[in-house]
Amino acid sequence: MANKSKKEHILKIASGLFNKQGIRATGVDQVVSESQIAKMTLYNHFQSKDELVLAYLRGQDEQWRKWFESSVNKQGTNPSEKLLAIYDVLGEWFEDPDFNGCTYIKTASEFLDRSHIYFEAAHHYKMFMREFIASLVEELETSNREALTNRLFLLVEGAITTRMMQTDLESARHARETAEVILEKFIQNKRQPT
Repeated sequence: MANKSKKEHILKIASGLFNKQGIRATGVDQVVSESQIAKMTLYNHFQSKDELVLAYLRGQDEQWRKWFESSVNKQGTNPSEKLLAIYDVLGEWFEDPDFNGCTYIKTASEFLDRSHIYFEAAHHYKMFMREFIASLVEELETSNREALTNRLFLLVEGAITTRMMQTDLESARHARETAEVILEKFIQNKRQPT
């Protein structure tokens, strides 16, 4: 096995374990055992568990972000359609048999200390969604872009959390319906004379 593919293999095994069991519950020894490598091989590619975890978080972000942006852009042709498509794409993600919740919500819940490197990484990657929404809101004819962004972002996070907890199996659809009402309100308010 080539060096690069061995590193990718280790990361793939570790990512699956972190995603299913959590970061704290997954030790280096288990990653070594399930990767069928020597411990020294793991440390030749990742100097520490921290480095391995951060590579996992970065990899999850890159893979998910690419799929998410592409899916939203395919479903919408203008900013309003794309904003609503966010919730449709979330719904597709929730229906995936491998859906196991949000990597970053789970990581932040395991490491609540805001100065912990895993919490910081999760927070950094989580802000992608807010920035993505903000970039679409920026193109709309509305006056209070920050308020609209905050509301739509909160709907995303709420939909993900309620789906993870299985308290609302239709959370993406419910969030989309609410987003439609919010968008309509913000766009109408802009059109009304002052």
